[in-house]
Amino acid sequence: MASFVASKSKNLEGSIKVPGDKSISHRSIMLGSIANGETRISGFLQGEDSLATLNAFKEMGVNIKRSGSNVIINGVGMHGLKEPLKPLDLGNSGTSIRLMAGLLSAQSFNTELTGDDSLSKRPMARVIEPLTQMGAKITGPDSKPPLSIIGGQKLSSLTYTLPVASAQIKSCLLLAGLYAEGETCIIENAVTRDHTERMLKGFGYKVNSVNGMVSLSGQGELKACNIEVPSDISSSAFFMVAASIAENADITLQAVNINPTRTGVIDILRLMGANINLQNEREEAGELVADIRVCSANLKGIEIPHSLVPLAIDEFPVIFIAASCAKGVTVLTGARELRVKESDRIQVMADGLTSLGIDNIVLEDGIEITGGQFKRQDSIIKSHHDHRISMAFAVASVRSNFEINIDDVDNVKTSFPNFVELANQIGMNINEVN
Repeated sequence: MASFVASKSKNLEGSIKVPGDKSISHRSIMLGSIANGETRISGFLQGEDSLATLNAFKEMGVNIKRSGSNVIINGVGMHGLKEPLKPLDLGNSGTSIRLMAGLLSAQSFNTELTGDDSLSKRPMARVIEPLTQMGAKITGPDSKPPLSIIGGQKLSSLTYTLPVASAQIKSCLLLAGLYAEGETCIIENAVTRDHTERMLKGFGYKVNSVNGMVSLSGQGELKACNIEVPSDISSSAFFMVAASIAENADITLQAVNINPTRTGVIDILRLMGANINLQNEREEAGELVADIRVCSANLKGIEIPHSLVPLAIDEFPVIFIAASCAKGVTVLTGARELRVKESDRIQVMADGLTSLGIDNIVLEDGIEITGGQFKRQDSIIKSHHDHRISMAFAVASVRSNFEINIDDVDNVKTSFPNFVELANQIGMNINEVN
């Protein structure tokens, strides 16, 4: 297992482009595969999670050719997928397994969805229960992977209120709804990322989104299109925080996805006093994009608004690092969802912060962090196989007067394969040690 050894950086500068958005990369493969015609994708994320989705659809008979970040899909139409010869291994990807559970529940053949040890611990009842209400036959031990899906079921439409703010559940049910008779309607009590709705429209499928309700009628068709994947804001967040806490920083992140359902990290950092400016705002392939300039700032602790929690759910590990370097106390509540990610991100981050001398109080649905100076730790930070934990504590090194050691960083490749290269390019000091 590889480790990070990260040390202090005083000056961060430069302009970089982080890899493509993971959420959009996943969805482009799924929808391109069941569309009619040839879909061309540029900027596809070459991380292990996205490649797991790509390989799964190749296993189901879809002709997909990839050259680096460029992908060509010869779509097989809504009913052209074929039964895979073996279980589909989705690695560490929660997005893949939850969205594909919806899509595959409507196919004529049986499938089994499996993954690594981390994925096998993640809760799937949240998709199994509503899919079962639609007529799907899907099971898993203790409602966890591996998931067995019995094909040949006739799905009926569903009106469903999301019990938690989750784009994965919403997207899962919308993909199942493509095959259901009648109109499937998802009701949200909080805004979640809307990449599935936007991309379905890009493929020519009618989707209605009004006042927290998303609906579509089943049994239509998708028409192939070209997709340019913007840079991932979740990956960009690590550099936003690094520049915000550095002694002297001025960096620009190029062509980042600023979809309004994803910009919670920018809003939270700005509330903390971060110096973040959006430049050259534009629309590409139905998504809002901008260059993000970030300079050093004196951050202050805040109470994070509940409305921003679902809009920054993946970025909280590195936001906790920002809070550790802020003056005063930062309070997060309403984020119970963090406990069922690749790790229990509340507890794992709290343990790591404690080992770095940062006072914190773990809450059932969040954390209180008192900003201060990092103190030399006696032990290695444990990532618990979670890529965002690994990268977050690497960012902490920007403000550390000693080396920070982080174990088991192999999973960084799932979402951000060139993280170390780009970090060092702007002036960070991270070494990956095998």
